[in-house]
Amino acid sequence: MRSFKSLNNLVGWLVFAIAAVTYLLTLEPTASFWDCGEFIACSYKLLVPHPPGAPTFLLLGRLMSLFSFGDVTKVAVLINALSGLSSAFTVLFLFWIITRMARKLVLREAVANSALAAEAIEPSRYQTFLILSAGVVGALAFTFSDSFWFNAVEGEVYAMSALCTAAVVWIMLKWEAHADEPDSDKWLILIAYVIGLSIGVHLLNLLTLPALGFIYYYRRTQNPTVKGGIIVMVVSMIIVGSILVGIIPGLPTLAGNFEVFFVNTVGLPFNAGLFIFLLVFAGLIYFGFRLSFQRRSQLLNTAMLCFVFILIGYSSYLIVPIRSSFKPTINENDPEDVLSFVSYLKREQYGSRPLLYGPHLFAQPDHYEEGAPRYARDPKTSTYKEILPRQQEPGYRDEDKMLLPRIYSYEPDQIANYKKWVDLQDGVKPTMGQNLAFLFRYQMGHMFWRYFMWNYVGRESDVQQAGVVTPFSPSAKSLPPRIGESPAHNNFLALPLILGLIGLFFQSRRNSKDAWVTGLLFLMTGLAIVFYLNQPPREPRERDYTFTGATFAFAIWIGLGVLGLADLFGKVVKADGLRAGLALAVGLLVPGIMAAQGWDDHDRSGRYNSVDSAKNLLNSCAPNAILFTNGDNDTFPLWYAQEVEGVRTDVRVAVLSYLNTDWYIAQMKRRSYKSAPFPISMGEKAYAQGTNDMLPYAANPAVQSVNLKEFIQLVADNNPLLQVQYQEGGLGMMSFPTPNFYLPVDTAAVKKLGIIPKDRENQLVSRMDWSMGKRAIEKKNLVILDMIATNNWQRPIYFSSTVAPSDYMNLQPYFQLEGMAYRLLPLKDPKYDPRSGEEGFVEKDITYQHLLKDFQYRGLQNPHIFYDENNLRFPANYRDKFARLSTAYLSDGNVAKAKEVADKCLELMPDNAIPYDYYSPQLVPALIAGGEKKKADELLDTMTRRSEQMLAYYATKPDASLFEDDQRGYLLSLQSVYRAAELSGDKARSEKAIGLMNQYYPR
Repeated sequence: MRSFKSLNNLVGWLVFAIAAVTYLLTLEPTASFWDCGEFIACSYKLLVPHPPGAPTFLLLGRLMSLFSFGDVTKVAVLINALSGLSSAFTVLFLFWIITRMARKLVLREAVANSALAAEAIEPSRYQTFLILSAGVVGALAFTFSDSFWFNAVEGEVYAMSALCTAAVVWIMLKWEAHADEPDSDKWLILIAYVIGLSIGVHLLNLLTLPALGFIYYYRRTQNPTVKGGIIVMVVSMIIVGSILVGIIPGLPTLAGNFEVFFVNTVGLPFNAGLFIFLLVFAGLIYFGFRLSFQRRSQLLNTAMLCFVFILIGYSSYLIVPIRSSFKPTINENDPEDVLSFVSYLKREQYGSRPLLYGPHLFAQPDHYEEGAPRYARDPKTSTYKEILPRQQEPGYRDEDKMLLPRIYSYEPDQIANYKKWVDLQDGVKPTMGQNLAFLFRYQMGHMFWRYFMWNYVGRESDVQQAGVVTPFSPSAKSLPPRIGESPAHNNFLALPLILGLIGLFFQSRRNSKDAWVTGLLFLMTGLAIVFYLNQPPREPRERDYTFTGATFAFAIWIGLGVLGLADLFGKVVKADGLRAGLALAVGLLVPGIMAAQGWDDHDRSGRYNSVDSAKNLLNSCAPNAILFTNGDNDTFPLWYAQEVEGVRTDVRVAVLSYLNTDWYIAQMKRRSYKSAPFPISMGEKAYAQGTNDMLPYAANPAVQSVNLKEFIQLVADNNPLLQVQYQEGGLGMMSFPTPNFYLPVDTAAVKKLGIIPKDRENQLVSRMDWSMGKRAIEKKNLVILDMIATNNWQRPIYFSSTVAPSDYMNLQPYFQLEGMAYRLLPLKDPKYDPRSGEEGFVEKDITYQHLLKDFQYRGLQNPHIFYDENNLRFPANYRDKFARLSTAYLSDGNVAKAKEVADKCLELMPDNAIPYDYYSPQLVPALIAGGEKKKADELLDTMTRRSEQMLAYYATKPDASLFEDDQRGYLLSLQSVYRAAELSGDKARSEKAIGLMNQYYPR
């Protein structure tokens, strides 16, 4: 018979294999949306991603990418596989954690009757079966949990972060088992190293330290007390704070202070202060070790070793300034020196949220305080020059502040969303009761417990804000198909929750110490994160991926629930083998139902949507173009396509939000692959941070309109004509005297460039006129205006069609739609109507070639591939462009082309794969004109039926206000149906659509 140890290892690796196969089969084959494209690109070439970076992940990602052996199309799937394998190893460690805790429970009586520890007693065959069953059920339940599975199949940091969490808990339990051995401290040092490495992945791993502290305390203390527990908790939190504040940003900040002092005050060259700091710091470490030897203090020596190994792990961050100094193509924040590196680590660009004490949402600043000085290298003087003006921090009266400010964001959109959760009165300070109500209802209830229940009870759908499905929820058949038939509609019948609660109660009754450790791990990786994040009432995406540490901890209880079941069955079944078999069989129902329900919505193996959309957008641009985009999903897939697969590297992608920073503008002024530098005239001084960040409107009645080139020159010269005082005694700042701008156009030179379509030559203007509006001109707008003035139409300028109209700066009359992007040209469409909501003139030949010939739409025809709400947004953009092209052909009387375009759209994105959306009814006129009225009627009827079903569904939901965006989308779909029916003379369908709009439109 095999020993328990060998069986424990064997079964653990079998569970690992199940998890690994699951994740590798369901991996996305390319870069997913959100940060994945950025992280894959930065891993492949060791670039610098957004703060605070993830260098450990990037280094391992780079290692994985080497196995592509030059096939760049395999890089993404290999880095995604890194997440899959990390997740599988997490499951392996979880299995061993559960079996370790289960062994102590099963052998409790044997341990009590002997002087031996649990690990020294060999379990019987029945006990071994029971222990391993607990590990299998708990580990597999976590394998198929919603949030963890989501993280496991994409190239992001959260899967590896979970691995670090599992690893340190498992290592601590290994220390617990060997704590009496002379060299047991090696396990603590290994934990320190893993924690140091995990800093280069994600900071979530630090939250395990209190639980690890209690494992240490319980192992070293015969009779633990409440007082001792409080001390352990305080010391653990001090260690967390010391790493979070003292080591991660603290040491680089101190190094930066040394650098500024020795360069600016002593007059030493750059980096001298940094080297002096390193010498002093190394000396202090040496004396710390020396003191530990002199005093023969094992505790001090171990603490020093742990500190050093944390630093060794943390040293992965050195690749950030090293790589940044080489000016790579992705170099966010440009953290090449110690001062910019500190800003990068502190995530200063994201601002901060009040935590323990701060203003409420209606508080008005009564004064402003200067922020801390910021410095930048000045090569001319060989010193660090202070960046002026200093940042102005708002100050508030004491009566406008409160403890634990949960209701704090003053953004109008956020204020409206606060009111969905608490009854706020405009301008009235929230009460502490309202403050705590928001904490419990939204931050804890909606943003944690809802996610927890998704994982172990059931999930309603993939719609943002979706609720929980319980055994008592309406059946899927009684729900609208969008909800009930969605692959994301998962009902686990609460079986995982029930089994986990059985495990919780069983462990609490049999081993309260381990139950407290598990519970503390659950609290610190769950509700503690909620409290620290202090989230506002509206987020751009669901945040469940943050809380996999808590679902990991609960999975321990799910596994131990098998022991609880065996104990319960023991009251009616006396045979040990039968009792254990029943417990395992019932326990396996949990991962079984989770796998069956979750496979279809977690299987991304056929998705190419994100990268295809990026390639299609890049291929919409003419050679050597400049393309302005939004951030995140509009940019990261583009970075992946260019950096990894080398697609259209002649196109310069410019992220609008980043153009508000000097470091990004400096990058745009450098060559990147085949893309020439930005054609802008203003120098570094005009774009420096703190200069021209915002140009207010300062009306001058004498100026009716301003020449754009002259305006840019005035700003570059910091001309007094445009200066205004923004506060008493403060520095002057540039302004603009009129919202009306014009740009003379050399029509002869433009014609020679060959960029004007022959059928639009009569629309070429000698002067472009437009109004910017009276809102302030941001730095990003100034950069674009500078480019327009300087470029002289030499390089094509495009805006992604997904950019917010407010960033078009009212230039839409001069836009030309080419594929998925708008090109800026000195052509004015006489038919342009700003009220239509349609931007730009449709260049039919180019757009036809792109949409019907050049673009890739892999997988969008396959009804077996699941596209969640986020993935459906980009196919909707395709449909919009198909509809506009078909309408343009129809307007020209070319019915055959209009019908061809409409049919191709429906062929490439059929309703059973990509459900009809707001833009689909716009294809109806072309279908009817082409003799396909039946197809058109079916489309309109389908849209009407679905909209009615969903609006009726939301009308019955108590939390309907959370789904306002979704409801608005269905109302707009009805409006689109109404317009299409009206255009085709279909009174019955138009009247039904308008009737439903009137019925469900919020009054």
